[in-house]
Amino acid sequence: MLRQALEILEAAGVPVENKSERAQERMAMSFLAVAGVAADWKTARGLDEKRFLKTREVIQFINANFDENISNGSYDDIRRKDLKLLVLAGLVLKSAGNPNAATNDPTRGYSIAPDFVRLIKLYGTDKWKSGLAVFMKDHQMLNEILAGKRNIEKIPVLLPGNKKLELTAGKHNLLQKQIIEEFLPRFGQGCLLLYVGDTANKLLFLEKKALENLNFFELSHDELPDIIAFQPEKNWLFLIEAVHSSGSISEKRMLELSRLTQNCTAEIIYVTAFLTKTDFRKWAADIAWETEVWIAANPDHLIHFDGFKFLGPYESDKK
Repeated sequence: MLRQALEILEAAGVPVENKSERAQERMAMSFLAVAGVAADWKTARGLDEKRFLKTREVIQFINANFDENISNGSYDDIRRKDLKLLVLAGLVLKSAGNPNAATNDPTRGYSIAPDFVRLIKLYGTDKWKSGLAVFMKDHQMLNEILAGKRNIEKIPVLLPGNKKLELTAGKHNLLQKQIIEEFLPRFGQGCLLLYVGDTANKLLFLEKKALENLNFFELSHDELPDIIAFQPEKNWLFLIEAVHSSGSISEKRMLELSRLTQNCTAEIIYVTAFLTKTDFRKWAADIAWETEVWIAANPDHLIHFDGFKFLGPYESDKK
């Protein structure tokens, strides 16, 4: 649910990318608490349903539903950190229970804006994309407001066949550029790029027919990896996660992907990519066995989490 919550917020223009993993979790849980969602987005409620929570009630909901033990004394963090961007974006309304209440009035509460409630109830359905498009017509994305020049800051990416693609600025997309231009030519020679998800447009580049021919899972599914590439000669399908602040291929993530691709006709290769070794060290304990790790700062090497499969001596330069 937390991953889905972050995808909804990011799609609605909330800048979550530069936050730490824990800060993202707290934001997602606080959002879910205010919406009253623990397992099903269709249960979301907001101002029209007269649901509004005070900060301590947000903490109580989080502790009861997400295996947390956040102290009631952390109530100010909910207001100043966890819900701040959502309020700025107009997705969460503060003082919903009593609009004229003072800051410390106990009748103050947070509530989801009515139009946002209607949108998030569509998440995971075939109406999500069209609903999001309608919602965004009347809402300016907060990340664009805060970034200012974002509309002219693009990362050019050179695709196979000298085709060009532009990703929005950000470290996550910078890493995706490195994967396409550096990783795939080295370790996926002859690969066909089938999917790239931009932080501002999840379906920026998509070869839908090619994926359908491989019997890949439903393309509207919210669990798509960041990059998908196919090596036809070896029948290898690379599922690649670009990790800046979240999203490594952990045991749980690998299980999700393996179940989703159980009918795929290609052999799956799971890859987690990082910009630097420092980034990798933060996530090393979470990486699943039987996967690969690639670090953009050292592009000629892979780290194999594959047991004895690659055990053996390297060729020596000595005669």
